[in-house]
Amino acid sequence: MNKLILLGAFAGIAASVPVLYQSNPQAFEAMLRSSLQPRPASTPQQEQSLPPRLALAEEEPVLLGRKVRLSADRRGHFAADFKLNGRTEPAMIDTGATLVAINASTARRIGIVLTPADFHYQVGTANGKTTAAAATIDAIQIGKIYVEKVPALVLQDSALNGTLVGMSFLKRLSKYQVEDGAMILQQ
Repeated sequence: MNKLILLGAFAGIAASVPVLYQSNPQAFEAMLRSSLQPRPASTPQQEQSLPPRLALAEEEPVLLGRKVRLSADRRGHFAADFKLNGRTEPAMIDTGATLVAINASTARRIGIVLTPADFHYQVGTANGKTTAAAATIDAIQIGKIYVEKVPALVLQDSALNGTLVGMSFLKRLSKYQVEDGAMILQQ
């Protein structure tokens, strides 16, 4: 009977490995790498200190599920590479922007086709008033977070030199917050 229970436990553990890997491949690989690294012989003084794996985990927490951690840059902005319609574009989080905002060059790169007549909306930006076109970005992705059909504004290149990820993306997440100098996005 004991052997049967032990066999069942091993079968359950073996079956859970693929599930763990699928739910968070980065955490699984980090755990596997840390367990396979050779450990040098320890002295009594080292045995009393915190193991290296635990110290590293406290410095950079592993996020489980569909979460992304963005560290603030030297100016305090949260910027990262996002995928817009499958193309990687640098972007900055802007909680003060109602919509995702891209410039006309980025719109062309990600497959949004606009005519000059489409630029008929008057919008206020940090740089003043300008015209913009309404668009929908089919998909925006960062890490494991994936949001479809995101409303956006397209501005002329002279009015916007980058991509701003505004509330039309952020409000589709279950949570976004600043914590310990980093922004956590969670879907």
